[in-house]
Amino acid sequence: MSINPEQFAAANKAAIDSLLTLANTALASAERVAALNLNTARSVLEDGVSNTKALLGVKDVQEALSVQATLAQPNVEKAVAYSRSVYEISAQTQEEFAKVLESQFAEFQKSVAGLLDKAAKSAPAGSDVAVAAVKSAIAAANSAFDSMNKAAKQVAEIAEANVAAATNATVKAVGATAAAGKKKAA
Repeated sequence: MSINPEQFAAANKAAIDSLLTLANTALASAERVAALNLNTARSVLEDGVSNTKALLGVKDVQEALSVQATLAQPNVEKAVAYSRSVYEISAQTQEEFAKVLESQFAEFQKSVAGLLDKAAKSAPAGSDVAVAAVKSAIAAANSAFDSMNKAAKQVAEIAEANVAAATNATVKAVGATAAAGKKKAA
C-alpha cells in the first residue's frame, strides 16, 4: 500500500488548515479578553474617580457609611460580570477547539476505515479474522471517544450552571449586605 503525492499534499493541507483555524480561534479569544480588560480598566478608573468624589462630598460618618454601602453592590456586580465574561470567552474558545478536534478525529476515522478496507481487499485469504478484530478495536476506540466527549460536555454544562449559580448568589448576598448597611446608616 502506498500513498500518492496528491493524498499526501491533501493531508498536509488539511492539517495546516486545522492549525490555522485553531490559531485564529486562539487569537480571536485573546483579542476579546484584551478588549474586555481594557474596557474593564477604563470603567474601574472612571468609577474610582466618581466614587472618590462621592466620598469626598460626605458631611458625616452616617452619610459616609451610606455612600459606601451604595457603592459596594455595583462594584461587586461589575466584578461578577467581568468574571462571567471571561468564563464565556474561554468556554466558547474551548467549544470551537473541540469542534475542530472532533472534525479532525472524524476525518482520521474515515481515513483509517478506508485504509483498512483497502488492506482487507488486498490481504491474503484467511486474514479476514484479523481484519475483523482490527475493525472491532477501532469501533471500541470510537465508542470510547464518543463517551468521553459526551462526558466532557456534561461536565462543562454542570460547571457553567455552577458558575451561574455562584455568581447570582454572590450578587444577592452583596445586595442584602448593602441593604442592611443602608438601614443601619439611616
